[in-house]
Amino acid sequence: MLGGGGLVAANVYASATEGTWGGGSGTDATGQVRSAGMATIDCPDVGSKLTTVPDGAREAVDRELAQLDQQIAAAYQQLQASADSVRQDPTAADEPIMNPLKEKRSATIERIAVAIDQVGDRPEGLESLAACTLRPAQDGAGGDTGNAGQGSAAPSDGAQQGTGQGQNGAGQGGNGPVASDYADITSVQPNVPNPPQQDDASRGTFTSECGVNANGLFNSDNVIVAPGVSNGAHHFHDYIGNQSNNAFASDEDLAKAETSCVDQGDKSTYYWPVLRLQNGKQEQDAGSPGGGTEGNAGQIVTAKQVTLTFVGSPRGKVTEMPRLLRIITGDAKAFVNGPTNANASWSCTGFEDRQLKDKYPLCPSGSDVVRTFRFQSCWDGRNIDSANHRTHVAFAGPDGSCPEGFRAIPQLVQRIVYDVAAPSLNDGGRTVPLFAVDSFPEQLHKPVTDHGDFINVFDEGLMREMVDCINSGRTCGARGGDDSGATTAPSPSDDTGATDAPGTGTGGATAEPATSAPAEPAPASSDPTQEPRTYTTTSPANTTKHDKPGTHDSRSSQQDGRTKQDSEGKQTAPAKADKAASTAPSDSGAGEVGQATQTPAAGQAAQSPAAQAQPPADRTEPQAVQGGLAETGAHLWPAAIGMLLALSGLVMLLRAKRLRY
Repeated sequence: MLGGGGLVAANVYASATEGTWGGGSGTDATGQVRSAGMATIDCPDVGSKLTTVPDGAREAVDRELAQLDQQIAAAYQQLQASADSVRQDPTAADEPIMNPLKEKRSATIERIAVAIDQVGDRPEGLESLAACTLRPAQDGAGGDTGNAGQGSAAPSDGAQQGTGQGQNGAGQGGNGPVASDYADITSVQPNVPNPPQQDDASRGTFTSECGVNANGLFNSDNVIVAPGVSNGAHHFHDYIGNQSNNAFASDEDLAKAETSCVDQGDKSTYYWPVLRLQNGKQEQDAGSPGGGTEGNAGQIVTAKQVTLTFVGSPRGKVTEMPRLLRIITGDAKAFVNGPTNANASWSCTGFEDRQLKDKYPLCPSGSDVVRTFRFQSCWDGRNIDSANHRTHVAFAGPDGSCPEGFRAIPQLVQRIVYDVAAPSLNDGGRTVPLFAVDSFPEQLHKPVTDHGDFINVFDEGLMREMVDCINSGRTCGARGGDDSGATTAPSPSDDTGATDAPGTGTGGATAEPATSAPAEPAPASSDPTQEPRTYTTTSPANTTKHDKPGTHDSRSSQQDGRTKQDSEGKQTAPAKADKAASTAPSDSGAGEVGQATQTPAAGQAAQSPAAQAQPPADRTEPQAVQGGLAETGAHLWPAAIGMLLALSGLVMLLRAKRLRY
């Protein structure tokens, strides 16, 4: 039952072909990522070992795997709370934390084995995965933090401390990031591979435009890994495309959903962990699971640009993706699992021939942070998912060929650009805040844990058009235009494509098509004097409107993600002084992450032409943040005052005429 090792090996080629590990951090002899930080809990990843699970046991197994993640998260919070004593004596964690964790994991793993045994062959050796180890803080290359942050326990109510930094620059949530998690992109050598293209290579590209999640659609679920489990991810995701993705979304829900994509034939769901500024701001998930209570704190940043490009194979033609194909690229637990399945790529505009895997980039002035995901491009020809969510797809080899038994499919290249300043590492991000992705709490916000998720919900006709476009060597976009010359999508033989000079802000893997317009409304003004937005959350049972942040339903989680730092940040570092525009921190309430759903609030434009109508109240959508009546009123009141003044002037004029006679 636990076979398939060769197949797994074929699937983990990403870290070997997608560039080198940057900043001198690398891995140690055990395969663990060397990067300075706090002590953490290292548990074997049971899910990755389950390469075969009978369909009849999938639901029960997924539920128990999610329980294992919950147990680790709870144990890590205990570790933070007792960090002082554990730092003095690591064995102090054995009785209160590590031994009880092993007992809980043993019981859960046994339930997994029983569930599989009821419909198939009982897996062997799972019981050996129950024990976890306490992993002490490490001094990474270039790290100056040592045990930074170990003394800052995670606040149980999600409250933020001081200016938002943990002890010794350990991040707002007290569990990272730290200074050694960053590297100057200009010090990295070009490292992007360039496999040769054969004569029959599929050189075309197809781009889908789905916006940047300006409407603020977030949740901490993961319908691929933990279907039916609220807060299954333990960190928040940005969502674009499909607007009904939450833990409880069925395939039918996804097929019927609205989409933020310009081409309404693309109802696919694209999601990834949010990026946050560790600036002391309390987002509205500050006291919620998946948010502040699990160490994911700070201001959520809305991307400046998101480009979704599907490219071909350097070896030949590609075939259609099956509808509802699920792909996860990267490993959310790579900090403790090691980089085998990691696939993070971090860079800066103008420098995208240099990719960092286990460091966040420090970009020079005028250059933006770029986060790139190159998804698996080989499919086994049979399954839309697999027990460990990996073995049904694979990465191509160094020459671009797929493993035996796999066929080439269009490769999704997802490029996310952020307008964030290089943090001030000398003071732990107090002057210019640190930034980091959300993560499982014990993964300490390491960049190596970055990952992306995709479910193909393309109309079959549009998928055929995509494949024909790629195989025929054309450049196609969401608006149906071919060979417009406006897109410079990444070549399948180049990880980044052409790069611009530093300061252009547009270089790298792709350039935005000249005809492109945002599929979503622009983010609301960051003016701190603006009236609070209205949040509307809906569930199948009711609809509730909230007039102020902090008074919203306890089952919603909303953000007003901005790309600028908190006003507490004051002046930025010389590395990016022109990007230090500030927004005042908002003290808003927090909602529980989970089953809540949301529809667009009144007064807000929808993300795409087909989505402008208000959905029916009984339609299920994921939790989200959207502008509403208060925001609309903020724009209308100047016009109302002007009208009153005009009427007053007219009355005075009439009265003056009467007095003249």
